[in-house]
Amino acid sequence: MEVTPLSIILVKSDSKGDRLLFRYPFNVFNGTQFQTSVAPARKTPYSIVHNGDDVLQNAPPIVSNICFDQLYGISDDVLATLFAVKSELCNQKFELKVNDVRFVSHPTLVKVDGGEDQKNTSYFRINIVFALHAQASYSIVKCYYELSKRIGVALLYEERRVAYLSNEMKQMVACMDEATAAVQEHDQTGSGNNNAFDTILKDCTLAQFIKTIYHDLCTTGLLNVTLNDSVTLSFCLPQKAHQFHKKGVVVEPEAIDRCLHALKPYHGMLLLVDPSELLDCVPPSGARMLLQLIEAYNPLKSLQNMASDADLLIENVYQLVGHLVYWAKATIIYPLCETNVYVIAPDAQLNIHSNLPDKFATKFPGMSLFEVISDFSLPTSIGHLTTPLQHPARQGRLAQMVLWMLQNHLLMQLHTYVQFIAAYDDEEDSSGSCRSLDKIIQNGTAPEQPAQPKINVCSSLPATSSQPLAVPINRKHSLSEELFPDSLTLASTTSNTRPSSASHRSNRTTTSSTDNDESIASMEDEDKIKRLLSAFDECDRRAILKIPAASNPDDLALMVRLWQAGYFKGEHHLEEIMYFENLRRSQLLQLVDKFRDVLTIYETEDPAIASLYTVPQ
Repeated sequence: MEVTPLSIILVKSDSKGDRLLFRYPFNVFNGTQFQTSVAPARKTPYSIVHNGDDVLQNAPPIVSNICFDQLYGISDDVLATLFAVKSELCNQKFELKVNDVRFVSHPTLVKVDGGEDQKNTSYFRINIVFALHAQASYSIVKCYYELSKRIGVALLYEERRVAYLSNEMKQMVACMDEATAAVQEHDQTGSGNNNAFDTILKDCTLAQFIKTIYHDLCTTGLLNVTLNDSVTLSFCLPQKAHQFHKKGVVVEPEAIDRCLHALKPYHGMLLLVDPSELLDCVPPSGARMLLQLIEAYNPLKSLQNMASDADLLIENVYQLVGHLVYWAKATIIYPLCETNVYVIAPDAQLNIHSNLPDKFATKFPGMSLFEVISDFSLPTSIGHLTTPLQHPARQGRLAQMVLWMLQNHLLMQLHTYVQFIAAYDDEEDSSGSCRSLDKIIQNGTAPEQPAQPKINVCSSLPATSSQPLAVPINRKHSLSEELFPDSLTLASTTSNTRPSSASHRSNRTTTSSTDNDESIASMEDEDKIKRLLSAFDECDRRAILKIPAASNPDDLALMVRLWQAGYFKGEHHLEEIMYFENLRRSQLLQLVDKFRDVLTIYETEDPAIASLYTVPQ
C-alpha cells in the first residue's frame, strides 16, 4: 500500500560526525536476494516478444529500492550522509526522492545548554525520516511530514526537560560501537549494524517508541503513544484509518475537510466504534466535553439538539464531531427518521469476498444482509418499509439494521431538491415579446390549464402523508405581510344597533356594503399578486399566473419568499429549507404540488456527506 511507510530512520548530526542511530525495520530479507531488474515475461502464448532491435530493449534497467514493502538496497552510511542536514535546512520540510522511494522529514535543531558558561553551549541536529513509496499522493506526504514535525517537537521538549534525547543517543552510539568492534574480523557487511539495532531495540525506549509508531501506522493508522512516560503523541493517518471501515478505499483529508466545512446544525452523527474507544483520540483537555457529547449522543438527534442536551456550544460540537470523523470514529448522517430515503451506496462492499454478510448474520440472527439491503436497490424511505400495524419492536429492529448498514457504508441517503423551471408557451404579442402583467391580470389571474401541458415536472412528487420531521410549528410572516403592508383598511360593520325599519332601501344598502367589501378584498388580492410577481421576469409571470394556486396570495407569497431566498436553484434540499425557514415537510410538499408546473424536484445525495463516499470509476 502507498499509505504505509517503508521504514523509519533516525539520524543525528553534530560536531562529532554524522550517524544513523536507528532504523526500523532492520531485519528485512534474511538472506533473500532481490533482483533490481527483471526481464519481461510473456503473459500469454499470443503476446508479442520484442526483438533485440527494439529501442525498449536498450532502455536502462529499472532500479528499485523496495522489496516486500520495505526499504532495500541503500546502506546505513549512505542514509546517514543523505539525512545529516545542515542547520540551515532545519525546522522546515525536507523531501528527497531516490529511484522509487520518497524520503520525508522535518529536521530539528536541538540546543544543548552549557549552563552559566555560554561557551559550552552546543547544537546538534536530529532527523526523523519516513521512507515512502515515490507515487504516494501529496496528502500522504503532507501527513508524514506533519508526523515527523510532531515527533521532533516531542523530542525537543524532553531534551529540554531531562536531557532525554542526549542520553538515548549516547546509549545508541555505544551499542553500535560495541557491535562494530565485535565483527571487524568478519567480512559481513551490515550484520554488525543489525546486531546493534537488536540491542538498541531492547535497551533504548526511543527505539521502542519508533517501533510502536511503525506498527501502528501499518495496522490502524492511529497513534496514541507516550514518549518517556511524559509526552503523549496522538496522530491519525486518515488514508489508513478509514480503510478499517472501507477496505481498499483511500479517503483523502481534503474530502473530510469539505464534509466538515459543510456541517449544518440539522446534520447528525453516527458512531462507528464503541463509545469506550473514543477517549484515545482526544487530548485530556477535550475529554470532559467529549464525555458530555457521548452522554447526549443519539443518531435520531441533530447536532443542535445534542449540543443543547449536552450543554455545549454548537461550535464545540462541530469541533468534536469533526475530530471523530477525521479519526474514523464517526460519520455524518441526517438524523434517522421514517421519511429518510436510502439507496445502496456506490462503493458498497458487497462482493463475494466480503465478510459483511457474516457480521450482519451475527448481529441480527435469522436475517440475511442481501435480503434486507435488496429493499434499497431503488431509493426507498424507511416509512415505506413499515406499516402502522407492525409491532414497535420490528420497527426498532429495522432502524437498527439501517444504522448498521450506514456504519458499514452500505447505504447512502438521498434528499429531495427543488428547481424552479418556468414552462410557458411560445405565444407572443404583436411586438414580439411576452404580454405584460396588467394584460394577463385583466384577462384573469388564473387562466385554465391546457388539457395536456407540454411539460410534466412533478411526476415523482412524494406522498404528503409521510410523517413530518419534528420542527417548530411557528411560521414566519409571509412576504406579502413583511414587504407589502396593506394600504387599505377593510370596511366592516361595527355598529351593534339594528335599523328601526327593515325597508327595501336598508336591505339594498346592506347588500351593497357586502358587495363593496368583497370587491375591495378582491382588489387587494390582485394588488398583492401584482407586487409579488414583480420579482419575476415577464415570461415567468405568465407561467406562474396560469397556475390556479397563484390566485391565492398566501401560497404565492410563500413560493416567492422561498424563491427570493435562493432555495429553488437545486442547491438546497427539503430538510435544509425546513430548518432555516421553520416549515413542516407537509407545507413544502403541498407548495411544490400546487406549483408543480414551475417547480420540479429530484433526489440526490447531500454533497456534504457524499464527499465521504467513493464513486467507482
